[in-house]
Amino acid sequence: MDFNVKKLASDAGVFFSRAMQFTEEKLGQAEKTELDAHFENLMARADCTKNWTEKILRQTEVLLQPNLSARVEEFLYEKLDRKVPSRVTNGELLAQYMTEAANDFGPGTPYGKTLIKVGETQRRLGAAERDFIQSASINFLTPLRNFLEGDWRTISKERRTLQNCRLDLDACKARLKKAKAAEAKAAAVPDFQETRPRNYVLSASASAAEHELRLTQTEFDRQAEVTRLLLEGISSTHVNHLRCLHEFVESQTNYYAQCYQYMLDLQKQLGRFSGTFVGNAESTSPPAAAASPPAGAAATLPAVPTIPVVPTIVGVPSAVAEGVLNPNEVKPPASGTRKARVLYDYEAADSTELALLADEMITVYSLPGMDPDWLIGERGNQKGKVPVTYLELLS
Repeated sequence: MDFNVKKLASDAGVFFSRAMQFTEEKLGQAEKTELDAHFENLMARADCTKNWTEKILRQTEVLLQPNLSARVEEFLYEKLDRKVPSRVTNGELLAQYMTEAANDFGPGTPYGKTLIKVGETQRRLGAAERDFIQSASINFLTPLRNFLEGDWRTISKERRTLQNCRLDLDACKARLKKAKAAEAKAAAVPDFQETRPRNYVLSASASAAEHELRLTQTEFDRQAEVTRLLLEGISSTHVNHLRCLHEFVESQTNYYAQCYQYMLDLQKQLGRFSGTFVGNAESTSPPAAAASPPAGAAATLPAVPTIPVVPTIVGVPSAVAEGVLNPNEVKPPASGTRKARVLYDYEAADSTELALLADEMITVYSLPGMDPDWLIGERGNQKGKVPVTYLELLS
């Protein structure tokens, strides 16, 4: 083993000198070279960038993977440079359970059919979540991690080197100051027997201190310029992170748009199913007691806006009970219909439904025994069923 005693002694001397200078600065017994205000602002901005990047990175990881044990497992796989195994999302697991339950209950039963439909939607939601997590990890988390593990480590290393150069510079200044003071003192109080050799020694010591100070000052200036360039590169880091943030928002927007569309499709399917279920389970006419409340009770009840119900028409109740509606056979009530504003576009599934456009105004009312999730909508001479969830009912 190559063991250099001189180098070891030199390094120990440098370390001791820096430690003495740092301690005296903390105690206020030594002068400290101050950096310019612009340089200090650059360092403060870099520290702020590092701190907030760490917080954003950690919280984004929690958002994408709330399970702590799963995050720890992914971290270990990453440190071991191994591929993270594919993990089933919660939506996909729920879809699996719903499908198995539907097979046990009977896929032909109303409950079984609904479980299958909802399970399929949950599977699609889980797949969309998986794609979103992968996209966010690549386009957002990876650049943040690369900054903290790459650029920031380089900046921290150069800043430590600059700090050591500053301590060396201030220590040289202190030694030169002491040498000058000793030389001036010797010149003021000469010793006639030893003046010449002692003055030569002091002068040589001051010259050596000045030479060392010039070298140290040059090294400090060079290191300060290197560190300054790295700190100014934080602006480029912000630009890169801004681009990554836009990509993250775009991925998140696409993910939620997919989820919204999947749920709308599921709602349409369940709406058709529920119309059949209600028709099989409920009677087509309201109970006699509910048809005409007592006069005293009617006088005390508060006025609550309700959807007008068309009186029973010959031939219509049976059609509603079977879940089939012929718009041509339905007549609107003479009075009491309500206006509604359409919230979203809706594409009619069959001839009994009315297609809708967002923000348009239509007239709506209900029929006896009709599924409460649906209303009859009219627009001009067009008529058909419309889902309540797509409407904002106006008083």
